[in-house]
Amino acid sequence: MKITHILSVLIITMALGTFTLNVQAEDKKTDKKNTDNGYSETYKQLSLFGDVFERVRSEYVEEVDDKTLIEYALNGMLSSLDPHSSYLSEEKFNDMRVETSGEFGGLGIEVTMENGLVKVVSPIDDTPAFRAGIQAGDYIVKINEDSVMGMSLSDAVDKMRGKVGTTIDLSIARKGEDSTIEVTLVRDIIQIKSVKFRTEGNVGYIRITSFSQKTGPGVRNAISSISKELGDNLMGYVLDLRNNPGGLLSQAIEVSDAFMDKGEIVSQRGRYEEDTERNNATPGDLANGLPIVVLINGGSASASEIVAGALQDHRRAIIMGTQSFGKGSVQTVMPLPGNGAMRLTTARYYTPSGKSIQAKGITPDIIVEQATIKSLEHERIRESDLVGALDRSKAKKEVANDNKKGGKKDSNKEDAKHNDYQLMRAIDLLKGLNLYQISHSGTGK
Repeated sequence: MKITHILSVLIITMALGTFTLNVQAEDKKTDKKNTDNGYSETYKQLSLFGDVFERVRSEYVEEVDDKTLIEYALNGMLSSLDPHSSYLSEEKFNDMRVETSGEFGGLGIEVTMENGLVKVVSPIDDTPAFRAGIQAGDYIVKINEDSVMGMSLSDAVDKMRGKVGTTIDLSIARKGEDSTIEVTLVRDIIQIKSVKFRTEGNVGYIRITSFSQKTGPGVRNAISSISKELGDNLMGYVLDLRNNPGGLLSQAIEVSDAFMDKGEIVSQRGRYEEDTERNNATPGDLANGLPIVVLINGGSASASEIVAGALQDHRRAIIMGTQSFGKGSVQTVMPLPGNGAMRLTTARYYTPSGKSIQAKGITPDIIVEQATIKSLEHERIRESDLVGALDRSKAKKEVANDNKKGGKKDSNKEDAKHNDYQLMRAIDLLKGLNLYQISHSGTGK
């Protein structure tokens, strides 16, 4: 008991020391307050913390080591502020650094916490979660028969991580579905190629799946490659940010800058006015002023919203799709003694026009819901479908053989890009803009 009391006093003393330093710093930013009263109230609260710590340490049903209790207390304090603030142990801090480097092990989903459940912000392309059909907006309600309700976000993420090649069962609640969807996934190494590109006729298509350290250079390479391939025939670009959960702010700024020649990209506004940061574009639009359509949806978050907001406010691009996720807060990772760190929300993002992204997201200029394009051909009744029709069996076999040889495509194997309604509308819009420009240049306008 004596040791415990000493420990409690040490905790209070260290916290009070930190508090005193903070008070000194606050005096520079705020009006002078009654420090004595504030000090006394803080001492009482820290004393309460010491009492609770001591009770748990000595009377909890199972023995818990002091380090674990302190970590729980730190994480509880931070995660109670908002869903994105948390304490990172040394192991979790290392995991975070690996993730932002572009390769890590797991399922391939970006998640947040909402209403006590784990909500999928978006699946990452070509990962186990993506291939299993997990969608942005899904709620994970069970992990291997363990209810998510009551778990912290970090605990849920820890349960979903594991050895590559092992399986995990998830129960998914999806809007519009009466019952949960049961999914079994195999954990894999998540290698994120954050930038993919191709040409669609005379349109350059650039898909960004996340904002990692290689995203900016990847976009510059994509623009250069598409420009060389199409030359003067290039009509414009489709920048696909759908289901992109975000990532590094520096890369969002770099991507925005690639398509802008001047102006503000994003501002970060914290608790104090003097902490406001503004990021501006540098001269040189790599797309040479060609029209751009940016695709977003409910899985487009954070860095994706910064890019979309900057290009929209400067009228550099037309935003198409559906309302984005609305994560407009800035998290600063602060290393702590002992090789751990804390992730703390320190500011909000604002678009160049001064609009906050937080909890609002980006509203598209043109709202286009995703739709599935299906051929109605298979719904028609043919002669060979009629019972007793002449040569019925022979005809069906010949049709089946023709289909196998490529006479007719299997709708299930149809290339996904030709079944992407939003992308098709974006390409149509660029073609329309190109025709408009040609017609007006031809009349001297």
